[in-house]
Amino acid sequence: MMLQSEDGHGAKAGEAMTQADLLNYFDAQGLSHATTSHPALFTVAEGADMKAQMPGGHSKNLFLKAKNGPFFLVSAKDDTQIKLNRLHKVLGCDRLSFGSPELLFEILGVTPGSVTAFALLNDPYQKVRFFLDAALWACDPINFHPLTNTATTAMPRADFKRFLAKLNRPLMLLDFAGEGDPELVADHA
Repeated sequence: MMLQSEDGHGAKAGEAMTQADLLNYFDAQGLSHATTSHPALFTVAEGADMKAQMPGGHSKNLFLKAKNGPFFLVSAKDDTQIKLNRLHKVLGCDRLSFGSPELLFEILGVTPGSVTAFALLNDPYQKVRFFLDAALWACDPINFHPLTNTATTAMPRADFKRFLAKLNRPLMLLDFAGEGDPELVADHA
């Protein structure tokens, strides 16, 4: 069953898409993708040998909550160093911490270990602000879990940008390459 909001852009509030729903959505939207099944992966280090055989950039995804404010999803290249004690300054919020598993499931419809940019489909009211690492954006294709940590889905960069556009989400890039605070790149063509 395809779960969609009233505007057709993903899940209804309180209903999470499954991996099958997600892949059907990609097909219906004409978004290229290739999915590889594998044992459950809970950390970036797990499955390194398997990921080395797959083309493109692999992601790590952080579901974050500001102390007194909004939620954020940061998708970064798996080897990117992220300093949470500096990131909040760039995002313009209070100190950041990891969102609880309960909030993660309530808002993005996934569990710890399965956090992914594709879960934005489960957030039709855009409670989560999304940011992508510039180093991950430089990769083609980009690899994310398809709402479960037992598979990895590769999507060409151009189709990932179309995916975000279909959700009315801007492509907001963060550059973590410097030694100081990360830099925000408003959007990228």
